Amino acid sequence: MNQQAMMRLKKMQKQMMEAQEKLEATVFTGTAGGGMVTVEVKGNHEVVSVKIDPDALESKDDIEMIEDTIVAALNDATKKLEAESQKVLGGFGGGFGGLF
Repeated sequence: MNQQAMMRLKKMQKQMMEAQEKLEATVFTGTAGGGMVTVEVKGNHEVVSVKIDPDALESKDDIEMIEDTIVAALNDATKKLEAESQKVLGGFGGGFGGLF
């Protein structure tokens, strides 16, 4: 590999690491049940918070519905995280063309 290609590879690697760090620090918000449940998930898949609208709990019979809604909100946040991850990091996949 020539020196110019090596320098481009190192630059791209640095950019990719910076993009990954930024993505991991980003908080993605997912909601479900018309805003009944809101969750926040960091780009490293760490759940930051779960908020339940107090009006959603009228009786103990609502527990199963709230649990399902939490799962739906987490899935919503995860989908947003994955889409952003693909957008941010997907461009690096084809970046090796022409280096060698």
